[in-house]
Amino acid sequence: MIARHSRIVDRALTRLKLRQLRLLVAVGEHGNIQSAARELGISQPAATKMIQDLELDFEVKLFSRTNRGVIPTVFGQTLIRHGKLIFAQVSNAAQELDDLNEGNSGRVVVGTLLAASTSLLPAAIDSLLTERPKVAIKINEGTNEVLMPALLSGEIDMVVGRLPSHRHRDKITQEILFEDRVLAVVGNQHPLAGKAALSFDQIKPFGWILPPLETTLRRQINQFFVNEGQYQPQLAIESVSYLPTRSLLQMRDLIGLMPAEVVSQDIENGNLSRLDWDVPFGRGPIGISYRTDGSLSPAGLAFRQALHTAAAQR
Repeated sequence: MIARHSRIVDRALTRLKLRQLRLLVAVGEHGNIQSAARELGISQPAATKMIQDLELDFEVKLFSRTNRGVIPTVFGQTLIRHGKLIFAQVSNAAQELDDLNEGNSGRVVVGTLLAASTSLLPAAIDSLLTERPKVAIKINEGTNEVLMPALLSGEIDMVVGRLPSHRHRDKITQEILFEDRVLAVVGNQHPLAGKAALSFDQIKPFGWILPPLETTLRRQINQFFVNEGQYQPQLAIESVSYLPTRSLLQMRDLIGLMPAEVVSQDIENGNLSRLDWDVPFGRGPIGISYRTDGSLSPAGLAFRQALHTAAAQR
């Protein structure tokens, strides 16, 4: 087994070409060798030969033929994933060189979940800019279902927010910053605003603004609703964006379930009201997810430290 591994590594280092990996990724995306060959500007026989050479070098079958084209085998999927990561790293290196050439002190691409977007992330960015005034920062907002694949493929450097409870954890490093809880919030005009010791029966008649179905918090909410006699909200709006959620809460008598980290400032400023109802679910860690220590650039390492500092000062 060790000898086979060493043999394949030696072949990859001496014979593997980026053009082969580009073809491999393209075939995976198109599900068709002819379309992939056209994209790369080569003939179909040449493309087929390149794939055969890869299969010989790695000693595995990369694609299976079907009546609709080709589909990657488990070996093909693995090599495609690593190929995408290589291209993402090359792109990141080129971008970092451009940033340095333009006088910027590095670049950080951050994926953010709702729980980190309103206070933690801005505070960390402010700290980083104080240390590195010319750093280039890019922020992508989304759910774990979107951001984690982008993290694994190298498109983003780290994800900041609620840590995934099960999926992806074996492929990433996680660092906990603090524990967060979920609050039920409403606009100040809501009939329940300011009322004490609310029960769930008092809350039931109203509509809700809920996180998307694919999130851990939504699964917890749905389970709670099931346990409460198969409760079905009369109105349920899905939102992953805070600003529209806040506006809707201020305009209509809806109830939002939001991480405390997100809404605490608006509650303190009097823009929203917290319902006097202890939410029996949703407590969880807020933190940083990244691939490995070695995957973070100096700017990325500095931003990771800024996140820890911002979390400690909250």
